[in-house]
Amino acid sequence: MGCNLAGMVKEFKNARMPVFDAQAFLDSAGVARKVVQYRKLQQIYAQDDPATSVMYVQKGGVKLSVVNEVGKEAVLAILGPGDFFGDGSMAGQSVRMGTATAVTSTILLVIEKNEMIRVLHTEHAFSDRFVSYMLSRNIRIEEDLIDQLFNSSEKRLARTILLLARYGKEDQADGVLPKVSQETLAGMIGTTRSRVNFFMNKFRKLGFIQYNKGGLQVHKSLLSVVLHD
Repeated sequence: MGCNLAGMVKEFKNARMPVFDAQAFLDSAGVARKVVQYRKLQQIYAQDDPATSVMYVQKGGVKLSVVNEVGKEAVLAILGPGDFFGDGSMAGQSVRMGTATAVTSTILLVIEKNEMIRVLHTEHAFSDRFVSYMLSRNIRIEEDLIDQLFNSSEKRLARTILLLARYGKEDQADGVLPKVSQETLAGMIGTTRSRVNFFMNKFRKLGFIQYNKGGLQVHKSLLSVVLHD
């Protein structure tokens, strides 16, 4: 647990450092891709669909989820601008392992697998930064697993909200979380909607979050929940 919290603090301290501008590299590398727009709640691809492309979120948000044999859904991640997904196709996956759904009006760059492989082989600067991005994402997945195993649901919720709001990035004091349902948050942290509702009300009363028309305003004071032992 200590390692996870230390990683969280380090992540926030480093959040203002220059990050990989994938959009600029995709443009400069001359990657053949198509721009596709999805409306809110529209399915991008389904579990077991053919895995033939990699996608980059240009605008909006994407929910990645999986469903088991009895229909229970688990939310794996909520992605935002600057994130790649669908890259399992490049690692030999012939079908999608989960479902991708737009959580708001979303614009994606869709890059066919063979084109992505070509660019990674020929554009070394892009390749280096893409690999760095993937390694960072794997570290985040490991931290999520540690968080799930050792931290309380209240801490998991606070950490998830901070990460979804991209707290500390782009020199902003507070982050704004697009409208995400409490059911989705519950699926992400492995608890019930009623527990999420209880903690959200608690965070609001303490002034850690604030509801507005644009979504959820997340204040830096919410970090105190994550750091509290």
